[in-house]
Amino acid sequence: QVQLVESGGGLVQAGGSLRLSCAASGSIFSINVMGWYRQAPGKQRELVAAITSGGSTNYADSVKGRFTVSRGNAKNTVFLQMNSLKPEDTAVYYCNARSIPYIYWGQGTQVTVSS
Repeated sequence: QVQLVESGGGLVQAGGSLRLSCAASGSIFSINVMGWYRQAPGKQRELVAAITSGGSTNYADSVKGRFTVSRGNAKNTVFLQMNSLKPEDTAVYYCNARSIPYIYWGQGTQVTVSS
């Protein structure tokens, strides 16, 4: 089992920045990939960014060049640095961890970008 706790969401003006953090506990040695998804009202949950245990990253086209995903030195944390935020980035952001064949989710943190 893996438990995920997110922090760092909030309200920011367009053009601003936020940094999300996610700390994993439990069977962290088994985690292959960590990342972030988001879900806006009335929309499906979508991948924002992910990073593998080897450091490979993957981003949604809509955030490339603006968001950066990284992992902490202890490998049980993942961060999402969000710059140049837009109103369309408004959503609940969920931390995600994959430990084949299991997928774990955090409780979500709200990010609201005002225009």
